[in-house]
Amino acid sequence: MSGAESVRNVAIVGPNGTGKTTLLESLLFVTGGISRKGKAGEGNTVGDSAAEARERQMSVEVNAATVIHDGIEFTFLDCPGAVDFAQEARNVLLGCDAALVVVEPVPERMITISPLLRYLDAQAIPHLIFINKMDRSEVRFRDLLQSLRALSDRPVIPHQYAIGRGEELIGYIDLVTEQAYSYNPGKPSDRIALPEDYREREQTARAEMLETLADFDDDLMTLLLEDQQPPAEDIMRHMRRTLGADQVVPVFMGVAERDMGVRRLLEALAKEAPDPDVTAARVGVDPAGPTLVQVLKTYHLPHAGKLSLARVWSGEVKDGMTLGGMRVGGVFRMFGAQHENVGQAKAGEIIGLGRLEDARTGHLLANGSGEVHVTLPNAELLPPMYAFAVHAQNRNDEVKLSGALAKLIEEDPSLRFEQDPELQQSLLWGQGEMHLKVAIDRLRTKYNVEITASPPQTPYRETIRKAVESHGRHKKQSGGHGQFGDVKIEIKPLPQGEGFAFVDKVVGGSVPRQYIPAVEAGAKECLKRGPLGFPVVDVSVTLYDGQFHTVDSSEMAFKLATALALRDGLPKCQPVLLEPILAVDISVPTDYTSKVLQLISGRRGQILGYDTKAGWSGWDKVSANLPQAEMHDLIVSLRSLTQGVGFFDWRYDHLDMVPEKVAETVVAKRQQSLQAH
Repeated sequence: MSGAESVRNVAIVGPNGTGKTTLLESLLFVTGGISRKGKAGEGNTVGDSAAEARERQMSVEVNAATVIHDGIEFTFLDCPGAVDFAQEARNVLLGCDAALVVVEPVPERMITISPLLRYLDAQAIPHLIFINKMDRSEVRFRDLLQSLRALSDRPVIPHQYAIGRGEELIGYIDLVTEQAYSYNPGKPSDRIALPEDYREREQTARAEMLETLADFDDDLMTLLLEDQQPPAEDIMRHMRRTLGADQVVPVFMGVAERDMGVRRLLEALAKEAPDPDVTAARVGVDPAGPTLVQVLKTYHLPHAGKLSLARVWSGEVKDGMTLGGMRVGGVFRMFGAQHENVGQAKAGEIIGLGRLEDARTGHLLANGSGEVHVTLPNAELLPPMYAFAVHAQNRNDEVKLSGALAKLIEEDPSLRFEQDPELQQSLLWGQGEMHLKVAIDRLRTKYNVEITASPPQTPYRETIRKAVESHGRHKKQSGGHGQFGDVKIEIKPLPQGEGFAFVDKVVGGSVPRQYIPAVEAGAKECLKRGPLGFPVVDVSVTLYDGQFHTVDSSEMAFKLATALALRDGLPKCQPVLLEPILAVDISVPTDYTSKVLQLISGRRGQILGYDTKAGWSGWDKVSANLPQAEMHDLIVSLRSLTQGVGFFDWRYDHLDMVPEKVAETVVAKRQQSLQAH
């Protein structure tokens, strides 16, 4: 165990590019965890330790780092900001005491934290906001606050007020103590006199903060109504209580790259963020109870094997003990790519557990092999948005690929792998193009499996619009018994969705009863590929006459005769190409609704309507029908239009006729593919 007096587990979250990894470096530097800060561009940060992250200079998985500072064990979890990796953050947030939401001082971009704030509120996870890069903004601080308030369902209250802005940023005023400070890059801030020209703004901001806190405390409200000012200690107590209950969202500010405002932020995390006992009570766990551990993230490390990042909710964990029927192969304090075996951990800590081979992200594990009788929140898996058809470049690697994919999905449960037997393709599903490209890179670098990836095929169908009669005769004589089968059939279209129907209208024994099942089987087999090259649906085959030979007829002969009749008759039935149409519900901020309507129209979609999204202030839900062939990169285009926040749900709806020009291209490509094989 660390020997620290208390613990704080803090997830650092926010959009890509806001400086989360830089903030982690600054936090580790000011706590003494590192003596020199790394830079993302130089590939030497504690966070972003994976090769895929350093190649892209962006986080692609959760990185944990634990330090002890002023008697508190801080574990910071640096979460990816790119929306493709949102599942990573959602999984670990459920095991944290607080979330630190990092944003840039750009009102137009703040919309990107809207889905994150809604998730935090839905799970009642306490969270603070840190406005980073304040030296790059000319926007008034009160305007930044107003932008944040428009996005949050919880009251946003400033803990600080900026002095100056942009390149003339001087420092801040602490609204609790009313003390002003000037930034001292790389060092603690200096106390200064509160500038007179800021006194009125400070008073207004402080009054708003106190009034908001008073909404949750009658005694404070009474004090304010009597025009009395509460002492700083009482304000801090109210701040800690309301933050721990996820009732307010305090706002801090600074410049992480220059360590400006980071020490004050760290102090707030120590004094105001809830401790592990408060968090345990929030989810209904007694920290003094028997050992209970929740897996937050799974890693497969090249030389160390499987490592489970886990929260100890109650009891303690020791190296060698049994959890969920598995022997713990090490208890590790995490520090980016480095892991120190500390032997044991107490309730409230987030640590790495070695070699829990059957443990999965989200699993709850109890001491021994007994059942867990506690239910804790678990992050639902985000629905898949994007897919590649994949196969190993070397056929001999197919078995290796299967095992490697299983490990990838253990590490990142938002990946999904499925086989499509009809189109003979293997589909790797994820949250977006970047998500899958990172997965493919990992297959190559970690498991030495080279992958070929391409857009998935569309399961087109074809049907007919005209009824015809057709005759098929199979006759073959090659010495001994020959082969003979003769059928007359009627091919008719069926209503949409009826599939296939077989009707027997033979009279007089022209086709013996024992061969009629073979005619039906032959029809089903032949309809797997129609004249356009795709499976035929919504068609009826009626057998009304035929001939047989007492010696040479057989089931196979009648199957072949049926196939001949269909191959001759189907092209005369006016075949048409059908495509699957999906029902899609697209969720976007209202400001982007018009762009989304244009996006749908440009993809041959049918707009069914749009309305406000229930429970999402300032958002719309657009309902549409879209051809599956137009869906492959829809999420890429949607995110491009909406600063990454748009998302959709989809489901199969029906088949519809493909426009003639599009059909010509699809059929020509299909015929080329069939000829090539």
